[in-house]
Amino acid sequence: MAESKSFKEQFIDPVAGFGVTFRTMFRKVVTEQYPFEKQPTAPRFHGRHQLNRWPDGLEKCVGCELCAWACPADAIYVEGASNTEDDRYSPGERYGRVYQINYLRCILCGLCIEACPTRALTMTNEYELADDNRADLIYTKSELLAPLLPGMEQPPHPMHEGWDETDYYRGGRSTSDVGGESK
Repeated sequence: MAESKSFKEQFIDPVAGFGVTFRTMFRKVVTEQYPFEKQPTAPRFHGRHQLNRWPDGLEKCVGCELCAWACPADAIYVEGASNTEDDRYSPGERYGRVYQINYLRCILCGLCIEACPTRALTMTNEYELADDNRADLIYTKSELLAPLLPGMEQPPHPMHEGWDETDYYRGGRSTSDVGGESK
């Protein structure tokens, strides 16, 4: 047999619920003016990925695919190719010919960064990755590569005269050591 509701359940409980609503109606609203006033991110924030370059402009990515293997969301696709003396994109014998990150899948965990042996892949503080087109959320190598800074040369180009790949990877020389003298 169903018991009838008590006076408290019928009248007091709904009024108490509205009490919460009335209390919050008259508080000052905290509004973020997001598109116009952007808050700075934390220094170690994981945002959009970036493929880095050596100081002379060669790419750090050697096409090893370790980042793709480490990705739990299977969001990275890398296709490596061999460098030649005429077409050199990185100091090693290989480079990443095709590099794509699918931000529809990426969970921004940073495991790909930890897996990269040459520190070619890092994450920036850029967090505005939304788009109205799914195809635009698959970033290609050209969108991920760091911009050329002053003093850098657009690849493909040869390594500095007198340098070998060990000089790049161990940091034994600087770009001012073009003549082959080490630090």
